[in-house]
Amino acid sequence: MERQDENGHLESSGDEPVGPIVELHPQSLQKLGAARRRQGLSVRCVAQRLGRTVGEVRGQEDERADLLVSELYRWQAALEVPIEELLYEPKDALSPRVQMRARLLKVMKTAMALRRQARSEAERRLARLLIEQLLEIMPELKEVSGWPAVGHRRRADEVGRIGENPIPDDWLHEAS
Repeated sequence: MERQDENGHLESSGDEPVGPIVELHPQSLQKLGAARRRQGLSVRCVAQRLGRTVGEVRGQEDERADLLVSELYRWQAALEVPIEELLYEPKDALSPRVQMRARLLKVMKTAMALRRQARSEAERRLARLLIEQLLEIMPELKEVSGWPAVGHRRRADEVGRIGENPIPDDWLHEAS
């Protein structure tokens, strides 16, 4: 006969602990889909980064999907977020690390625009110095271009044409 001891272990008739009683809550094991959406990436883009099909990525995004730790690390690299964001919803809209990266990106875009619009050698030198300093902090900013030189920037409440008429994630599969 088995009974439970004070530590939550099952005891067999030989009084040897069988193991702890563990209740799994499979309703939410990870938050991959939410992390992907926070990064502004499509399912198709993440599938390409992971070398998976769109269907496989959607299956892994199911919060009840039980993934290997190695697969979570692949997602972390693809989304470029801390691993914690794949397991828990951040309390803020963005983690402090992601917020800092977004701010540095904005500053780099401004520095690139300043360099492009510099009228004197002194202005170009200052812009170049600022860009070099930003690259020391965050080397992945190397490929960033400046703000658009023509047209107007959208306000935060404006949606572009793609937002008004989005392309479904599976449109490529429908075409074939």
